[in-house]
Amino acid sequence: MSRHTTRIRTFAAVSGSLVLAGSLTACGGDSSASDAKEVTVYSADGLKGENGDGWYDQVFKDFEKKTGIKVNYVEGGSGEMVQRAVREKSNTQADVIITLPPFIQQADEKGLLQAYKPKGSEEVDGADKAADGKWTSVVNNYFGFIYNKKELGGGKAPKTWEDLTDSSYKDKVQYSTPGVAGDGTAVLIKAMHDFGGKKPAMDYLKKLQTNNVGPSASTGKLAPKVDKGELLAANGDVQMNYAQSKDMPNLGIWFPAKEGGKRTTFALPYAAGLVSKAPHNANAKKFLDYLLSQKAQQQVSEIGGGFAARKDIKATDANAVALEKIVEGVEVFEPDWADISENLQTYVEDWKSATGS
Repeated sequence: MSRHTTRIRTFAAVSGSLVLAGSLTACGGDSSASDAKEVTVYSADGLKGENGDGWYDQVFKDFEKKTGIKVNYVEGGSGEMVQRAVREKSNTQADVIITLPPFIQQADEKGLLQAYKPKGSEEVDGADKAADGKWTSVVNNYFGFIYNKKELGGGKAPKTWEDLTDSSYKDKVQYSTPGVAGDGTAVLIKAMHDFGGKKPAMDYLKKLQTNNVGPSASTGKLAPKVDKGELLAANGDVQMNYAQSKDMPNLGIWFPAKEGGKRTTFALPYAAGLVSKAPHNANAKKFLDYLLSQKAQQQVSEIGGGFAARKDIKATDANAVALEKIVEGVEVFEPDWADISENLQTYVEDWKSATGS
């Protein structure tokens, strides 16, 4: 992948929006099944708490209390959720899909999404929603890595990609599977950006394989291993790992730089779309409206440890302050999502060849 937009900025402080491209329009006919008091959500992991204390936990509870509509929740890797919805196209089960990019774009390309403009989406930045109205970000987020602060304290914390290839990390590094997990795919995207192209990125990941434990379908499952010291470093994302760090005190969030280069990250939002032929179409629209309500968006940082998608939400809670500090000074680049969506399979195949996965 050689094409990236050149728009780059560095965090001085973060609040509010960021991510992809467009505007929204409403459409879609309600099915008779919409009368049922339920809605089925297929989502990437990271927003539901390990102990029932995550953003989803609160949102689902509040939404059901307000509307009487029960949320049926199905969780997996971003790619896994899209693949499942594709298999079910002749008998659609999901009403809403929430994934990380580029999988939300792939869901659209595979005909899984219908356009809908949720209430509140007018406050979502134009770069954070699809041009044709097929999806909009509901929680903004940034890609990152984690390390074990206890084992790597006293100035031993990793700073560069190259640090992870040191022999001290033998069998102590793991990242989730590109093409299956959104954060795993993000490893490829960041490596190709930081190393200046596909070939040098694949050369690096081939070298890293000496220390890599192996594939993982779920990024969320890596954090407990890092916290316990089974791993020294793994990939993740700021929202999920910050939320996990409340119960996993050894987690440290960091952003690898190429040796001699700058620390970088990119926006990796949870983007939601209304499923075509959704069995509970009307309920799904109400659910999307609720995700972008001021109350739910205010809770993104307070409860979820993430960044609100609505730019009119000015979070000042303790989590919001801590999150701004984590990403301060980190350079944010904007991937070419159209290129990634179009060529993702090729990149994944190249990664498999390079790493023998």
